[in-house]
Amino acid sequence: MAENAQKHDLAADSTTESAASLVQYVSGYGYSAAGTALSQRRRGAIHSKRWVIALGFVVPVLLLGGWQFISATGLVPAYRLPSPTSVWLAGIDLAARGQLGPYVGISVQRVLIGFVAGAGIGLVIGSLVGLSRVASAFLVPTIGAFRAVPSLAWVPLLILYLGINEDSKVTLIAIGALFPVYTTVAGALRHVDPHLVELGRAYGLGRLQLLRQVQLPAVVPSIVSGLRLALAQSWLFLVAAELIAASMGLGFLLSDSANNGRLDRTFLAIVLLAVLGKTTDALIGLLEMHLLKRWT
Repeated sequence: MAENAQKHDLAADSTTESAASLVQYVSGYGYSAAGTALSQRRRGAIHSKRWVIALGFVVPVLLLGGWQFISATGLVPAYRLPSPTSVWLAGIDLAARGQLGPYVGISVQRVLIGFVAGAGIGLVIGSLVGLSRVASAFLVPTIGAFRAVPSLAWVPLLILYLGINEDSKVTLIAIGALFPVYTTVAGALRHVDPHLVELGRAYGLGRLQLLRQVQLPAVVPSIVSGLRLALAQSWLFLVAAELIAASMGLGFLLSDSANNGRLDRTFLAIVLLAVLGKTTDALIGLLEMHLLKRWT
């Protein structure tokens, strides 16, 4: 009997060791396969991103080529459409005079300060309206009326109350950035899954914790869309803001060049606004990736 029991124990140990070896083999094989598949997916994603970036340059290059062709062949007179070369030379001339850098810098500064202030206020008001029916009843009609006011209509009031300094310009840009963030955040918070909210309350989360840990993460894509719209609106409002007795900035360069018949500088200002706008939009895209990694 003892010998049979010993043989049984040895067989069990052998079976256990075999099973363990099999599990290790299968796990190792599975890990290797998963790692290979993951690396392949990463390479495919990188390759896809490169193609997307490359395709994004196709239309600008075609537009630039068409612009150069029209200018070179004289289909449109030079006094109506300056060539890309003349626009480039105008930029070099302004840079040599020490004007281009400060113009770009002051415009970027105004946009960023106004955007941060307006987006922050829009996020707070949008959260209040989206989470509270009472706040929605009080604020929605008034904010809707203010949102319908054109940007240039604010200029005389801002000059009257804030003067012609930087405060009036930044305030106008902040007004432009406020409404897109407010609209998207308020609308998104109204449509957050109520089951997520109930689950957060079941875990004992307070209102601020619920907003920070449940509701805002659930609406990250909507918030980022609102920020992108707000940033685009900030660049649009910049031109109107720099009409307020500005002596520097891309908006000033745009209007001053148009008044003086410098069409090459006018095109230069438009191209710079487009490039800067796209660059800041790409930065918002990086922020979106960071928020999605953190909250999803």
